[in-house]
Amino acid sequence: MSRTWTPYKAGLQRGLLETKHTLTSPADLMGMIMPTGIALAVIFFLRGVDLDGTSVSLGAMSLPSLLGMNIVFGGMIGVIGKLVSEREDGTLLRNKAVPGGMTGYLLGSTVSVAMFVVIGVVAVMIPGLLLFDGVAFSTPDAWLTLTWVLLLGLTATMPIGAIFGSLIENPRAIGLIMMPIMGLVGISGIFYPITGLPEWVQWIAQVFPMYWLGLGMRSALLPDTAAAIEIAGSWRTVETFLALALWSVIGLVFAPRILRTMARRESGSAVADRRERAISQR
Repeated sequence: MSRTWTPYKAGLQRGLLETKHTLTSPADLMGMIMPTGIALAVIFFLRGVDLDGTSVSLGAMSLPSLLGMNIVFGGMIGVIGKLVSEREDGTLLRNKAVPGGMTGYLLGSTVSVAMFVVIGVVAVMIPGLLLFDGVAFSTPDAWLTLTWVLLLGLTATMPIGAIFGSLIENPRAIGLIMMPIMGLVGISGIFYPITGLPEWVQWIAQVFPMYWLGLGMRSALLPDTAAAIEIAGSWRTVETFLALALWSVIGLVFAPRILRTMARRESGSAVADRRERAISQR
């Protein structure tokens, strides 16, 4: 029984150690703090822009939307970057050679990425609650909503990140993934009400998790009057749950299969080839 649980224990310890290392590294901390600080500064200047028909400003609306966006970036891009870089440097291959190593590796990666996302959400939310009028946890239901949106957001985005991370071999290709994600930021109602966009654009945005994560966070942190600027004038809580749950199921069904295929193909020669290609491109 103890051997059965050893990979899981090792994975949990690995995830906690990686988190501790990041939090004690000035360079890594700056990488986390700078984007958050810049985003808060931008939406801070929008606090005086009122939204018609609501009791909140554009800045207040953008704060919870920013939390949803950060879950997508942290959950998906975090996993992609980790898988791609650790395939290239041989970390994945070394774990594959150890009994139970892949289980521990994947659990550790999941724990560390999830903790970074949670830390990022807290880092934005605490100053945001102080800086923006109308942003608050007015009822216990708000805490519950925030919790399930965050958890479903992680299960919806991290497996998708694992799929892309398994398919990408060159770290430079991550930039190609960033381009459509940034496009989704522009059409998902993150920094401006989605109802101001053409209807066909709204339908495209509703296909992807980013819109639903922003909507879920807004429903948790903003007063009910702010729902007036949303599609159908409602927070659509049930639809948010179903959309994020559907993406979670899709990711959790396909990600393990693709990860297993990727792990089987890992070999010393494959790592050497990637290193040679990386050196030749410098």
